[in-house]
Amino acid sequence: MDGSRFRLPSSPERDRALNEIHARPYMLVETPRVIIQVAFQRNKGDAADRAAIASLSQSFGEAAPGSDANHYVATNDNGSLQWERHTEFSTYFWDTLTTEIFGGDISCLPFDETSMPGDFISGIRLELRSGDLPTEEALRYFDPQSLCYSQVKTNQATILTDFRQDEDGLTRILVIDHSLTSAGRGALVQRLLDIETYRTFAMLGLRVALSASPGIAKIEDRFTAITQRMNDHAREEADELLVEMTHLAAELEASAASCLYRFGASRAYYDIVQERIKMLGETPISGYETFGSFLERRLAPAMRTCRSVETRQAELSRKLARATGLLRSWIDVELERLNTTLLNSMDRRARLQLRLQQTVEGLSVAAISYYIVGLFGYVAKATHGLFHIEAETMTAFAVPLAVAGVWMIVRSIRRSHSDHEIAEQNK
Repeated sequence: MDGSRFRLPSSPERDRALNEIHARPYMLVETPRVIIQVAFQRNKGDAADRAAIASLSQSFGEAAPGSDANHYVATNDNGSLQWERHTEFSTYFWDTLTTEIFGGDISCLPFDETSMPGDFISGIRLELRSGDLPTEEALRYFDPQSLCYSQVKTNQATILTDFRQDEDGLTRILVIDHSLTSAGRGALVQRLLDIETYRTFAMLGLRVALSASPGIAKIEDRFTAITQRMNDHAREEADELLVEMTHLAAELEASAASCLYRFGASRAYYDIVQERIKMLGETPISGYETFGSFLERRLAPAMRTCRSVETRQAELSRKLARATGLLRSWIDVELERLNTTLLNSMDRRARLQLRLQQTVEGLSVAAISYYIVGLFGYVAKATHGLFHIEAETMTAFAVPLAVAGVWMIVRSIRRSHSDHEIAEQNK
């Protein structure tokens, strides 16, 4: 520490974490202004997005943002351009002087269709006017059937929109400033832009949900048919049913995987919309809908549809898992039955083999004894003169001795093998 200043080495992650809360500062906005914000999906790749902002920065005579930058601001005599990179889209914010009439042509737009970095999803034209704008004049620019008209920030401003797109594909929003500060105007503008941008991206999940529903219905019908066959012919068709169930589960998982990101993103965007609406602090005007009530009435059913499809996929996946487990149980039971039959057959064969072995052992005793007696006969014939005993007599006496000896040797060998097997089993 030098004097009152710390000199402590810090992690790069610390700087990133501290700077993140300053990543999206509210712009100081003056009245009157026209603000246009467009949002593009980055489905053409990050390179196209970086090339688009690099081209715009070059037209402003400024250096392009770095490869790791997510925010960029450039200004010229006509206005200010702000680029912001989000998870799946990028926004281009253009702040310029207002026109004489609401919705008038603006000739100084910095971007056009030739520099689009991806699919155009959301577009907003927000105009800030002073509080002396007559209300009747403001109302005539919007469709009365879907007009949203309320006061915000304790009546410091009035906001109007019909959430319909003009000939340029932009949603028009009018803010009548009564007593807002520059920072207050910037915060209000940012919240209104976020509401329109995120509600548009949240609605992308509805298309995915509607396109996935017919496929889920078909899987449910096939699943019902398979479970009925399981109820009637589980034992006979277990293998075939398991194959069908596996294919069905794979098809469902592929469908769920294709919807997973979109549904998750729609939930997140919907939460942001609700949060921004709450921060507006709207005060309703008699006879008109507020932003919050209008969007809740339109967005909530779409989000419930997405949740319903996601729930159907999850529930069907669990049911398929349970049915597959039941089929595997039937197959395991059948395998156990086959294994039991096989073991019984092997046991019978082992007993037969043992009897055959014992028979062979008896025959082998007789055969070996016969050869031993034969050999002894040759010895008896050669030595009968020494003992004065006939060779046939000596051979006859040798027969029981040979049989007994061979039998004892065979029995000893068999007992030794049995003891060895018992010792191996006890290990």
